[in-house]
Amino acid sequence: MLAQLSANLQQSLSVLQKQDIQTAADALRLPIAAGNEIRNGDDCAAIPDCDGYLLLAAEGMSPSFVERDPWFAGWCAVMVNLSDVAAMGGWPVAIVDAIWSQSPGAGQAVWAGMNAAAAAYSVPIVGGHTNCHSPYPGLAAAILGRAEALITSFDARPGDALLVVTDMRGEFYQDYPFWNAATKAEPERLREDLKLLPAIAQTKLCCAGKDISMGGLAGTLLMLLETSSCGAVLDLDAVVKPEKVPWEKWLTSFPSFGYLLAVAPSNVSEVIQQFAARDISCVEAGEVTVAPQVYFKSKGESQLFWDLAVNRLTGF
Repeated sequence: MLAQLSANLQQSLSVLQKQDIQTAADALRLPIAAGNEIRNGDDCAAIPDCDGYLLLAAEGMSPSFVERDPWFAGWCAVMVNLSDVAAMGGWPVAIVDAIWSQSPGAGQAVWAGMNAAAAAYSVPIVGGHTNCHSPYPGLAAAILGRAEALITSFDARPGDALLVVTDMRGEFYQDYPFWNAATKAEPERLREDLKLLPAIAQTKLCCAGKDISMGGLAGTLLMLLETSSCGAVLDLDAVVKPEKVPWEKWLTSFPSFGYLLAVAPSNVSEVIQQFAARDISCVEAGEVTVAPQVYFKSKGESQLFWDLAVNRLTGF
């Protein structure tokens, strides 16, 4: 089971498309200037500012996705940016967008989705770029946030426990690999849930992690370990998933509220309790290791999933 699962995940588009990031890693492989503390490869750029950080991130939606489901694409353009900011221990300030449509009316559903998410999460859309004479539909959004303390992709350490955080109060959105616990949720709950990550960062309970992105848990785990120059063992028996959903689908799905955290053993219980207090699943499901290999474990068996020393993923 583990051997076949590993082989299938190694060839899944959700994971392999993360290798597109190598083009950015190669283009940006420049010497870091003295005093420049901004590192590429995280969920947001963390820019030192006064006693904290400005957070800056951007996301683009596939034109085929925008054409097929414009309202949901608009919602996701906002939500995924908010997830990136929260993943780094921050809170949002404002969003800007860039919309391409084939006519003034063609972009209305996109706007409706973005406005719905902006209202639900209480974050303003303050500007951007609009083109109503495009040959195709397109959408991108960027977010500005702030953080007092950071959760980063660079600070997982051998011996840390891997905590998988997921809001399980949802369902798959149509036939997308998207676990939706957001669009029907109470806005106040969405806002309060996102505050958990900054609180955990500020109390130094966790300093390493990522949001579970379109690469799913499998791809996110690889990205976290690659930037931290570590490996890990992921215990599938401990990972919570919906009943009857195959492992391959779940490990490559993007949850609307999902995070992978690397936490010192002494802080594990407190972090789990903080999520449990808001009815969010948080389970210890593995350990960070020294060697840069990623293994799956289940029912007493172990299987190598990815060797980062041989096969880079994002290149960062």
